[in-house]
Amino acid sequence: MAKAKKPKKRVEDWHRHCLLPDGTELQEHSIKTDRNIVIGEFCQIDYGLRGEDVIVGDSTTIREYVWANGDARIGNWCEIGSDVVAKQDAYIGEGAKINGKLKVAGTLDIGERVEIGEGFEATGAIEVRNPMPVIMFILIYFMTLLRIQREEDVDRILDDLFSDNDEEFEMPLMIPSRSKLNMKLFSVPSTMKIGKGCRLHGNIRAGSIDVQPDTVIFGSLRAKRGIAVAGGVAVHGNVESGEEVYVQKGAHILGDVIAKTIRLHEDAKIDGTIEAPHGLRIERDT
Repeated sequence: MAKAKKPKKRVEDWHRHCLLPDGTELQEHSIKTDRNIVIGEFCQIDYGLRGEDVIVGDSTTIREYVWANGDARIGNWCEIGSDVVAKQDAYIGEGAKINGKLKVAGTLDIGERVEIGEGFEATGAIEVRNPMPVIMFILIYFMTLLRIQREEDVDRILDDLFSDNDEEFEMPLMIPSRSKLNMKLFSVPSTMKIGKGCRLHGNIRAGSIDVQPDTVIFGSLRAKRGIAVAGGVAVHGNVESGEEVYVQKGAHILGDVIAKTIRLHEDAKIDGTIEAPHGLRIERDT
């Protein structure tokens, strides 16, 4: 009997991680970072985006603005609720809708059937054509960033970076395909890593969550798999995991901690109740 063929790997598999770099701010109306921003396909984001280069995947809705200190690249059939500002070049895909103004300091490449509610300003040349699909541009972007030549290596290297918690590269702010982000909920389908010194508002849901030191989260954390909360982190809500929660020295959870198993440093602080039906382990400095 012939062996069944393995299903072909979906092109967005390498983009399933969520990374909020050090110093990210998720405020009332915007996500701010000093790095590039990469947003996957079919996302619903009720915030504005402010970063260096800002790349938005196809069929994504951004309810507020897009502000890029470098290039802005908006995919096919996206909708932007307010202005798009690019301090360098802009690439607007086919069928995109911008409800505010489009302001471009450099060259503008624009696809067919683009709607711009309040007109546009472009200092450089204007080309009416269909730019490279954003999903392919993101792939090339990561291959260049990671200094590799084979597409299949992207997924492996990103997995290594996330599992080892070691950023050898200045990774962008990444929000994976089909994520939902609004004033109450930040939901991603898989891994989420939150960097140092971030300040975030909203309840976070992910496959697994890793919070780096000195971050403040005004909301709860919930994951199907593990959650790790580093020292100096304050979570103004509950922390719930389907597997293990690890609360390190100096962390402060203002709500409850619920998981199958819990590792808790003796110098961590939990204001609420602790529920660990499969065991609680208290760690001490050696």
